[in-house]
Amino acid sequence: MTALDTTRSPVGEREAALHKIRTFVVLTLAFSALFYGLIISAGSLGVHGGIYVFALMWSPGVAAILTRLIHQRNLRGEGWGWGGTRWQLLAYFLPLAYATVAYGIVWLVGLGGIGGFQTSLPLFIVVGTAQSCLSALGEELGWRGLLVPELAKLTDFTRTALISGTIWGVWHTPLILFADYNSGTPKGYGLLCFVVMVLGISFAFAWLRLRSGSVWTGMLLHASHNLWIQGFFDRVTTDTGRTRWFTTEFGAALALTAMVVAYVFWRLRNRLPPTCGDTRIPYRDGKGDCRGSFGPSQ
Repeated sequence: MTALDTTRSPVGEREAALHKIRTFVVLTLAFSALFYGLIISAGSLGVHGGIYVFALMWSPGVAAILTRLIHQRNLRGEGWGWGGTRWQLLAYFLPLAYATVAYGIVWLVGLGGIGGFQTSLPLFIVVGTAQSCLSALGEELGWRGLLVPELAKLTDFTRTALISGTIWGVWHTPLILFADYNSGTPKGYGLLCFVVMVLGISFAFAWLRLRSGSVWTGMLLHASHNLWIQGFFDRVTTDTGRTRWFTTEFGAALALTAMVVAYVFWRLRNRLPPTCGDTRIPYRDGKGDCRGSFGPSQ
């Protein structure tokens, strides 16, 4: 490697990234297996007030922290910085946008009705967001805190989003197939819609993490997605007979909308800064070139 070739990750950095990813995946599966078993044996995500689900959601986060301590002896690289308020606002309001489109179409064409919302909306937003952030952070320290920036040292943005999204989707599979994490449609259909949705929004998650350098974008996007879709849109949508096939995270509407989200952020991939996250490792396209002319401060 010549002195002018500054856009490629050094071999040592690439090997280190691979080791971290392998360690992270193994630890995540090991920790998750315990809570998969407890939830599946109980048959419900709500057993004991959902404490097993909360612990499961923190399994990737604990795995990420341990992985960094094992390989780095520190927690640098997680994206602890704020990264810019505009990216945090985009992260929070993006799920509201794509959920409004998805559920709005369902309501407009009569595939679902609109009911009332009994909870105080300000209370729902403030308390609900805080609670949702607490659980979402556990996953995001893993998926976007460690996995995405380490993958970005090895491959381009498209593959980073697809690989991280695939791992994220597969991680949910035991709950969909063997517990009650579904909407009542056939499990194969629910799993397909869910995985497509996760792959789609993974482009937004990865883009915001790499553009902002902050793991908090992942936490806010994840928390907002769970809060507004599960806590608001699903609750105000009434069943007209076929509604469950199109709504919730296991229906076609969000899956299709997520594909649009993926396309939008894929088109924006050239606006990523030449350094990814807070790792200061050059972002690489398929040829090893730094992409993006806007710089980290934009």
